[in-house]
Amino acid sequence: MDWTTACPDWSKRIVARQSLMPVVPLFPEEGKASMAIFNALRMVDVAGSPEIGEVNRAWAGEFAESVFASYDPESGRRLIQEYMLLISKKNGKSTLAAAIMLTALLRNWRQSGEYTILAPTVEIAGNSFIPARDMIRADEELASLLHVQEHIRTITHRITGATLKVVAADSETVGGKKSIGVLVDELWLFGKRANAEDMLREACGGLASRPEGFVIYLSTQSNEAPAGVFRQKLMYARGVRDGRIQDKKFLPVLYEFPPEMVESGQHRQTDNFYITNPNLGLSVDEEFINREFTKAEEAGEESMRGFLAKHLNVEVGLALLSNRWAGADFWEAQAQTVTLDSLIADSEVIAAGIDGGGLDDLLGLSLIGRHHKTKKWLSWSRAWAHESVLERRKSEAPKLRDMQAAGEITIVKTLGEDMLEVAGIVGRIEKAGLLDKAGLDPAGIGGILDALIDAGVPEGKIVGISQGWKLGGAIKTVERKLADGSLIHAAQMLMNWCVGNAKVEPRANGILITKQASGTGKIDPLIALFNAASLMALNPKAAKGKFQMLVFG
Repeated sequence: MDWTTACPDWSKRIVARQSLMPVVPLFPEEGKASMAIFNALRMVDVAGSPEIGEVNRAWAGEFAESVFASYDPESGRRLIQEYMLLISKKNGKSTLAAAIMLTALLRNWRQSGEYTILAPTVEIAGNSFIPARDMIRADEELASLLHVQEHIRTITHRITGATLKVVAADSETVGGKKSIGVLVDELWLFGKRANAEDMLREACGGLASRPEGFVIYLSTQSNEAPAGVFRQKLMYARGVRDGRIQDKKFLPVLYEFPPEMVESGQHRQTDNFYITNPNLGLSVDEEFINREFTKAEEAGEESMRGFLAKHLNVEVGLALLSNRWAGADFWEAQAQTVTLDSLIADSEVIAAGIDGGGLDDLLGLSLIGRHHKTKKWLSWSRAWAHESVLERRKSEAPKLRDMQAAGEITIVKTLGEDMLEVAGIVGRIEKAGLLDKAGLDPAGIGGILDALIDAGVPEGKIVGISQGWKLGGAIKTVERKLADGSLIHAAQMLMNWCVGNAKVEPRANGILITKQASGTGKIDPLIALFNAASLMALNPKAAKGKFQMLVFG
C-alpha cells in the first residue's frame, strides 16, 4: 500500500476552503466503525447537546477519521503513527481531543491498555478531561461502560480495564508510561520547558511495544517565536507537508496563512480570517474575533502580534514589547542572507563589537561591514555561552538549544574557549586587511584583550566603548539606518531574540538599553552591535585590501 502525507498545494487549498487532508482513509471500514462512535458523542456545552456528527464541520471529521482509518486490523499495526494539528484558538481543539481519545479507548482491544492526554498545566488538562467526562455522562450506555474518576482525571473501561488519563505535566510524572495513544495538547507551551523533549520521549515510549499506537500533537501558535520541541515539530511538519521531508508515517494539518499573504498584509484583512479558523461561524464567533482585532489595532503592535498568533496562527518572529527599542519595529524588514564569508567578500572595511562573557551571560560578537559599492552597512553576529547558562536560565534553554542547532550560538564547556573563538574570527578579519577596530566594554577588556593580541590583532586596534547613556548615539544611529534601509543584517534567530529582549529606559535626554532591564532575556550580541556601530559611525577609511587594488592596481 502506497500513500503520501505531503500536501504541496496546501496554500491554494486553504484559501479556496478545500480539504487539507492529503490522504484518503487507508482502511475505510475501520475508519467507518470508529467514526460511528465519534459522531455519536454529545457536545453538552452546545445548546441542545447535539451529537458531534450533527454539528461538526468536515475538517474535524477528516482529521479524526485519518487517525482511526490508519489502523490495519489484520496486522494490528497503525500505518500512520504521528499527527500534528495546528489551529487557531476556539476552533474546538479540546473537544476534538476528548472525542478522539474517548473513541480510541472504546475501540481498543488490548487488556489494561493505556491512553494519555498530556497537557502542560492542570488547567489545560481540565480543558480536555471535562468534555470527555460530559460526553460519558450524556450517554447512559457509556456511563455504565466507563468509570470516571474526576479526582485523578482517569476514565476506565470496565470490561478491558483500559484507561484514558489526562496528565498535567507540571504536577505529575510521565515516566514509565506504556501508552497506546498519546495526545499532547498545547505543544507550544511545552516548547518553553527545558525538559520537554525528554518528557515527551518518556510519554511516548510505549509505542515501541504498541504497533497500533499513535501520537497526536495539538497546538495553537506560540505568543513568542517558536522554540524548543514545538519549533522542532512545527518545522518538521512543514517539511512533510511541503514534500521536502518524506515521512508517510507523519501527517500534518496546519491551518496557517500562505507566506505571501503574510508578506503582503492580507492576513490582517477580516475577510481572510476564515483561513486559519475553519470553525468560523460555529465555535468561533465572527463578530467577536472582528471586535478583538479592532481592539488589538487600537492597543498597538504588541497587542496585535498576540492577537495574530493566537487567533490567526501567525508565527511571531520578533517579540515587540511596549517599552521596546525603536529599532525593533524595522528589524525584520532588514533581514537578508549575510554570512561571515559574504561579509568579508563584500565589505571594504569591517568594525567588530564584543560584549558579555560572564558565566551568566552570552559572549556576543557583532561585525559591521561597509559594502564596497552601495556603502550600506552589513551586519553578522554570533554568540558563545558556557554550558552553566543552560542550568542557570532554564527558561531560556530551549531557545539557546535551537540557536545552537542553527549554528548561531556555541555552547562551550571550558571558559576561555569562547574568547579564543571570538579572537579567531576578529583575527581573520585583520588578516584579510579589512579590520578597522574592535570595540568592547572597557570594564571587561582583560581576558579578551590578550586573546585578540594572540590572534594577531594589533593592540592599537582594540578600543574601549563607553557604555550606559554614552552608547545612546550608536543606538540612535542603528535605529535610523534600519528605518532608512541602509543597515542590512543576517536573518538570525539569535538577533531576533536579542532585539525582542531589548527594553528601553529613558534617561534625561537620552535612552538606555541595559541587561538589568532585559532580565533573563539576553542582549549581549545586540550591545556588541552597538559597539561596532560606534566605530563604523566614525566613517573609517576603506581598508587597503582587494577593492583598492582593483581600483589602483
